[in-house]
Amino acid sequence: MITNVKLKKLNPAAIVPVYGTRESAGADLHLCHGADVTVAPGETVMVHTGIALHIPEGLVGLVFARSGLAAKRGIAPANKVGVIDSDYRGEIMVPLRNHGTEPVTLADGERIAQLVFMPYIQGVFECVDDLSETDRGTGGFGSTGRV
Repeated sequence: MITNVKLKKLNPAAIVPVYGTRESAGADLHLCHGADVTVAPGETVMVHTGIALHIPEGLVGLVFARSGLAAKRGIAPANKVGVIDSDYRGEIMVPLRNHGTEPVTLADGERIAQLVFMPYIQGVFECVDDLSETDRGTGGFGSTGRV
């Protein structure tokens, strides 16, 4: 499925997100600081992309880690998955965290995260006294898969 997403460059050096292949789900977001950025071990740095979007109503933009950057260099979004609501018009910023033991320098213009668009459903919350019973019940973390 393809949809048009309006994009505004807030910085002339900003790079328009691109998909790596014809069937890629995520479009690469690029660092746009005007200089390289170094992230110390255990540090989180809020980085600029230099772009703002008009995401169509009914879709949400989700910002995920780039698997190579996370696995090879220990850099991933601090919030794990960023949520960009369709009514947000500000700059797309990404809080990058260094999970490694060495400082990592990111080059200005480097791919730092990936953006995926997905439809969403808003729930209407209804307060009730009881919920339906299931085999799992209230079993939480680690409760499935037991024999």
